[in-house]
Amino acid sequence: MERLIRFLDRKFSRREQAGLAAAVAVIFLFILIKIIFTPVVNKKYRMKESLSAKETELKEMIALKTEYDTLKRNSELSERSFLKRDSSFTLFSFLDNLAGSAGVKENISYMKPTTTKKPGSERKKSTVEMKIQGITLNQLTIYLHGIETSKNMIFVKRLSISKKGKQDGFITVVLQAETFES
Repeated sequence: MERLIRFLDRKFSRREQAGLAAAVAVIFLFILIKIIFTPVVNKKYRMKESLSAKETELKEMIALKTEYDTLKRNSELSERSFLKRDSSFTLFSFLDNLAGSAGVKENISYMKPTTTKKPGSERKKSTVEMKIQGITLNQLTIYLHGIETSKNMIFVKRLSISKKGKQDGFITVVLQAETFES
């Protein structure tokens, strides 16, 4: 400390004074940049990044809200369709009647109905697995169209098509249809 005081008490030449002034100015400028400007610039950059991230989150939230609204609307429509369905409706009888009108009833090898109920739910999921042998692709198309376009909210869950033997144009189909029943 004493050395510093002696050094500062000494008289400096003009050249030394200019060098000291330049050194002090550089140190002052360095401190000014490090303490004031750099944090301000970094904070501004962080704020821009944060704003960009928040905008992305907002866009995702809007997309999720739109998807939620669509799902909710579809759920309400399904619920209304479900309530309009005849109370005596059964999937098995519907598929059997449709097979008659599509001209494939004689080709049905088997129909296996199953019903499951999830705990805490008031509805049962009804599933029918059926095998239809020796039908044409056109007959299958008519039958599937009748299932999918019915107002009874029936869905084909699984479909397996195989060629039947050496007969041209005839196929064997195993399909699983399901719906919910009250």
